[in-house]
Amino acid sequence: MGKLTVRALRAVLVVVLAGTVFVQALMVWTLVSGNDPEDGTLPLTALRLFTILGMVSAQVALICVWRLVTMVRRGTVFSPSAFRYVDGVIGAIVAAALVWFAVTAVNAPGQRDDPGVTVIMGGIGLAILGVALIVLVLRMLLAQAVARDGEAVQMQAELDEVI
Repeated sequence: MGKLTVRALRAVLVVVLAGTVFVQALMVWTLVSGNDPEDGTLPLTALRLFTILGMVSAQVALICVWRLVTMVRRGTVFSPSAFRYVDGVIGAIVAAALVWFAVTAVNAPGQRDDPGVTVIMGGIGLAILGVALIVLVLRMLLAQAVARDGEAVQMQAELDEVI
């Protein structure tokens, strides 16, 4: 991975992380200050809490990706220590899907006249879980690469002994 690619990715990660922290701070301020304009037509407080939790899951994924990029730059990504960060990304995506399903459940009573919206939102939640499954498959590929790397190191050591 080139330096320009790493810098560009890190710049994007920093901007997204800063943006989510800013929005979270505004939402927490709204909840704590008592200036919540909820009038009973929509459960805004619950949706704000779900948004804050969803952003936390995104932030966890961003930090894990940052750590993986660092490992790629150092050439240590094919090691067992990379699995905890990949697992963190998978967990964050699953958490985001669960938060999305909670948002769908809170929004569903207001969609009685048009249940298609709830079905579409449920489909989006399934798509988010699908992303978690894709990352899980990529984790399995990483596990195979780590195993192959270990075998290669062992074979190199045996070859060095023979020579």
